[in-house]
Amino acid sequence: MAGMVRTGRPKAELRLTDEERETLRRWARRPKRAERLALRSRIVLACAEGRDNKAVAAMLGVHQVTVGKWRSRFIERRLDGLADEHRPGRPRVVTGGKMEEVIAKTLEETPLGDDNHWSTGSMATATGMPQTTVSRIWRAFELKPRREQTWRLSSDPPV
Repeated sequence: MAGMVRTGRPKAELRLTDEERETLRRWARRPKRAERLALRSRIVLACAEGRDNKAVAAMLGVHQVTVGKWRSRFIERRLDGLADEHRPGRPRVVTGGKMEEVIAKTLEETPLGDDNHWSTGSMATATGMPQTTVSRIWRAFELKPRREQTWRLSSDPPV
């Protein structure tokens, strides 16, 4: 690095704990239905490797301002900073941990019993939260378990 001149403002160093790194890796592997959180996680992981905003932006196909925003929010508020900002209106009563539980269950588990996929009612029962709350979380993260485009073996008797 001798002889290289750095331009721009110096960036705050971004260091991750082992737990944060594992959580971000798990979030970064999320399928397209939770792409916003996955992208934010990939941005923070790349920044933690010592890359500057311009390099991370080029690598992930986003604008440098986007990288700067999520780097700053992570440094200020850690994992909670990657969630969408609060909007005007009544404050949320569901914590990030409960939201993550619903998202993880939706994407990684199947319900008990005969159902092949979750309904808002079955997820509400499994998590102990109201059905409307589950519905709002699914809408916010664009989760649609009943429209999943995967092939499933029919349980119908052969004809």
